[in-house]
Amino acid sequence: MPRARRLRPLLPGLLACAAAVGVALAVHAALPALPAMTVAVLLGLFTANVPGLSAWSAGPGRAGLGFAGKHLMRSGIVVLGLKVSVVDVLGLGWPALLLITGVVLAAFAGTYGIGRLFRLPAPVPLLMATGFAICGASAIGAMAAVRRIKPQDTVLPVALVTLCGTLAIGVLPLVAVPLGLGAETFGAWAGASVHDVGQVVATAQTAGASALAVAVIVKLTRVLLLAPMVAAAGVHHRAGAAADGKLPPVVPLFVVGFLAAVVLRSTGWLSPGALEAAAVLQDLLLGMALFGLGSAVRVRHLLRTGTRSLLAALAAWALIAALGLGAAVVLVAGR
Repeated sequence: MPRARRLRPLLPGLLACAAAVGVALAVHAALPALPAMTVAVLLGLFTANVPGLSAWSAGPGRAGLGFAGKHLMRSGIVVLGLKVSVVDVLGLGWPALLLITGVVLAAFAGTYGIGRLFRLPAPVPLLMATGFAICGASAIGAMAAVRRIKPQDTVLPVALVTLCGTLAIGVLPLVAVPLGLGAETFGAWAGASVHDVGQVVATAQTAGASALAVAVIVKLTRVLLLAPMVAAAGVHHRAGAAADGKLPPVVPLFVVGFLAAVVLRSTGWLSPGALEAAAVLQDLLLGMALFGLGSAVRVRHLLRTGTRSLLAALAAWALIAALGLGAAVVLVAGR
């Protein structure tokens, strides 16, 4: 009974999240160029800013929406690990792995510096850098959890990384032809510079199967770097928290779960059917989480820092696109 009492306030928000994911997946099925996760964020934004729905999302639905944005995000990150095979990543070769790692570190440092240059609020540069450099909103959720950042402070970075990732889906294929990029080079560029896994797939598939294959493995190499980056942030935060006597864990449990999932995938024990089921579960968990986060975005609040935030995000996006393009040319030339 006590457990049922605790769950009851969560149900309205969680049911809305599940329904939103269903709509997002249906939209993606009808329009494959539009990733389901992007649609989930947009539906959350719609809910937060339409009269009537906004009152519900801030009132009766808030508990479940907040639960999804925090706890289901962490669960989704764990399942995301089942997409990453260390064997496939190592197949790129050490020079390529070092090159991709260098791109991620440079993108992280550059985006953080841009955020500070534009005087964005304290947690935003760090979260933007994590999301832009590694794997979008899921990376932002992981970093926020490690650094004990409030869920409401993740809203702006998630909105920015979703906007720029969606922009990449349209822009990168348009400029690939004038740049004279082959399919594999274009795929490597998408994998090295686009933020969310779904957005990478939507971008790369426009150039065919060979581009998509390269894009996915390069992107998943970036995803694999989520664990060490977040762990390093956790160690740094732990050192800073020592003075307060409240020491957070060096590595959060969900990051350990992510690494365990990577190891499990890398053993080759899981059947294709199990991996497909895991992919569906990941979409469900992350979609619900992103809808929950999107439902906390009030456009009038975003407009207060809107111009500076948008300019910073576009500058970071251009930086990562340039870094990714350079890496893609070198990577494919060296194969």
